[in-house]
Amino acid sequence: MSDPRTNERIRVPEVRLVGPNGEQVGVVAIQVAQRLAQEADLDLVEVAPNSKPPVVKIMDYGKFKYEAAQKAKEARRNQANTVLKEVRFRLKIEAHDYTTKLKRAEGFLQTGDKVKAMILFRGREQQRPELGVRLLKKFAEDVAEFGAVESNPRIDGRNMVMVIAPHKNKSEVKTEQNAQRAANKQAARQAKAGASNAPADTAE
Repeated sequence: MSDPRTNERIRVPEVRLVGPNGEQVGVVAIQVAQRLAQEADLDLVEVAPNSKPPVVKIMDYGKFKYEAAQKAKEARRNQANTVLKEVRFRLKIEAHDYTTKLKRAEGFLQTGDKVKAMILFRGREQQRPELGVRLLKKFAEDVAEFGAVESNPRIDGRNMVMVIAPHKNKSEVKTEQNAQRAANKQAARQAKAGASNAPADTAE
C-alpha cells in the first residue's frame, strides 16, 4: 500500500477538511487547508483520495505512520497460523484411552488448532468402515463445544480420517487471552488499592 499524499503533494482545487481532533471543518480550498495545517505545525494528509472532494486531515504524519506500523506489527504477532494436530484411534479403543485422546483434542481446539482424527484399521477391520464412521461421529459430538466437522469421515489408504475445525481461530483466542490477562491485572490492582484504603482496626 503506497503512502498517502501529504502537504504540497495534494493537488486538487478543494478538499473536505478534518481537523486535528477529528472535527469536521467542511469543504475548503486546498490553499486554506494547507495554511491551517502549517499554522498548527502539523501535516495535511489525504485520507480518502477517491471521495469527491478528497478528504484530508490535519495530523502529525510521522506519529501517524509510527502508530500504523506498530498496529500492523501487533496484528502480525496475533495472527498465528492454525496448525493441524493429529489424534489417532484404534477401532477397538479402551474407554480411558478414548477419554485421554478426547481431552487432548479439546485442548488443541481451545487454542485455535484444527484436529485431524484418524482411525488406524488393522486386518479385517478394513471391512467394517461403518464402525469407523460411528466412532468418528461420536468423537465429533463429544468435541462439539469446541469445534465442528470441517471434513466428514473418509477412507485414506488403510485409515479413516476426519477434520474438526475450532470455533475460534488463533487470533480470536489470543485476543481473548490478552483481554483476560488485562482484566485480571486490573482486578488485582483494584483489590490492592481497596486493601490499602481500608481503615485500620483500632483497639478499644
